[in-house]
Amino acid sequence: MTVDSSQALGDRLLGALTGAVELCTVELGRRLGLYAALRDGPLTPAELAKAAGIDERYAREWLEQQAAAGFLTLSGPAAVAAFGLAPGVADVLLDEGGMLYAGAAAEFAVGVAMLTPRVIEAFRTGEGVPYSEYAHVRHGIAGFNRPMFDHLLTTTWLPAVPSIEARLRSAAGARVLDLGCGTGYSSVAMALAYPAITVRGVDLDEDSVAAARQVAASAGVADRVSFVTGDAAGPLDGAFDLVTIFEALHDMGDPVGVLRQARAVLGPSGSVFVADERVADTFTAPAGEVERLQYAFSVLHCLPATRAENPVIANGTILRAPTLLGWAREAGFEAPEVLPLDNDFWRFYHLH
Repeated sequence: MTVDSSQALGDRLLGALTGAVELCTVELGRRLGLYAALRDGPLTPAELAKAAGIDERYAREWLEQQAAAGFLTLSGPAAVAAFGLAPGVADVLLDEGGMLYAGAAAEFAVGVAMLTPRVIEAFRTGEGVPYSEYAHVRHGIAGFNRPMFDHLLTTTWLPAVPSIEARLRSAAGARVLDLGCGTGYSSVAMALAYPAITVRGVDLDEDSVAAARQVAASAGVADRVSFVTGDAAGPLDGAFDLVTIFEALHDMGDPVGVLRQARAVLGPSGSVFVADERVADTFTAPAGEVERLQYAFSVLHCLPATRAENPVIANGTILRAPTLLGWAREAGFEAPEVLPLDNDFWRFYHLH
């Protein structure tokens, strides 16, 4: 490595450190309600401290740091300044249902950092870190994916397969099985868009299922959307017109078994719709930015969590299209296909 390349790497790591610690300060603002307190207009440190119920000295330091980072704007002389949200901050950090929301990035970062000591030990022992321990990551996943479910799932993704769209809009109603449903936003989005359907969500994580039930109740669809704790690779009851798996297959310890079970419960004209990570078809180094992000999550979260399940396969986050299509064929699907849908993070598959 030359001096220039060493300097470039050092600069890159310094930039990464700045971003990482700034994400932690963003999480402070989210968790303490500081951005929310600033939504209606600029506040002084004393006013923010009163509004948010925090210490004034900490309020001043956070406000100054946020202004230095460009998240807040400053009005008035420094000694008596008021701080307000910079343009765009409300969309990115407060509107959790909006397409521009990215506040989940902060929770993701904090979550993986908190569990890194456990991952270090797992590297030594070969054991895993149970998904249930990744509480912050669970909420981060939900926050990151919810805008896509709310705005794209039923307007762009499912309609890309006309047979699926037609069945879900049938007056007779259709039954949907949402495997690896997490906190339920995908299940609820489908129920809201297709009034005749019923949805059953299945997830291995009890806390996710409990949260999903609250999401369905808040959306007013609990009469048509139910959630159960269970293994997607285990026996599944009932017959379904559509099985969906959103960004979960790569985390499942027996992905071929899951796809076999999904195929077993499909009705005569049913099919499976899968969304998983958009990565290159073959390993490439150095990789693009998105794949770098996915690999980091794989090391720190997805692989350790899957290893905790005594898996048949511990795939990790990097689920390449040829691998998924191969699993589908092994599970008995004769014509699995990659759908021509554009998304920065996910690739979409129709299995039939």
